[in-house]
Amino acid sequence: MPLTPEEPQIHESAQGPRATAAAGRPASTPRPVPGPRSAASPRPGRPGPGPARPGPPAPRPQPAAAAQSPATTPENRSDQPSAPQFQLIPAPVDGALDAAEEALDLLLESGRAPGDVLVLTTGEQHPWAAHELSFGEAAYWAQQDSGEDVFFADAAAVERAATRPVVIVAVNGGSDEATARALPLAMTRAGALLVVCGDQERVAAILGAGV
Repeated sequence: MPLTPEEPQIHESAQGPRATAAAGRPASTPRPVPGPRSAASPRPGRPGPGPARPGPPAPRPQPAAAAQSPATTPENRSDQPSAPQFQLIPAPVDGALDAAEEALDLLLESGRAPGDVLVLTTGEQHPWAAHELSFGEAAYWAQQDSGEDVFFADAAAVERAATRPVVIVAVNGGSDEATARALPLAMTRAGALLVVCGDQERVAAILGAGV
């Protein structure tokens, strides 16, 4: 899949315990530690409804073989999972987390269930993850297992993360080696969509132009 740098156009939505999005937070104010919220909870500081967002893109054209009967095309067997869609949102290192939160807002607004989304950070942990880890790893990971809300985790722990339909990765720091290891693993955790927020050239070098 070619990298497709473009403005955020996430077509789905998920919400969970998280910091207030960048649009409603002055740049000089420290990021507050968020607490659990349900999908119906209002987002403090968020602007009211704006123009309608574009709908989901049309499904990708399938090769001619896809039109054949599954009995004659093993490639189309239902037990063979398809690769997730990939979207790159260009962002500097110090803006990658904010871009990831904006992507999360868009997913929420389009109706994604909170438990469908995993958010990974390659550098500094998301404030929610840091806060919840202060109560112990057992309680922290139990929230992932419950599957009731958005789960934030360090990309270094991606192997322990459960598969979810949508994975958002904020490339907000960390070494190239660690990021190069985390991004392919993040793709294996994404059932339908992988969104990477970070420097376009760096992500392209890590994942390759063919992704």
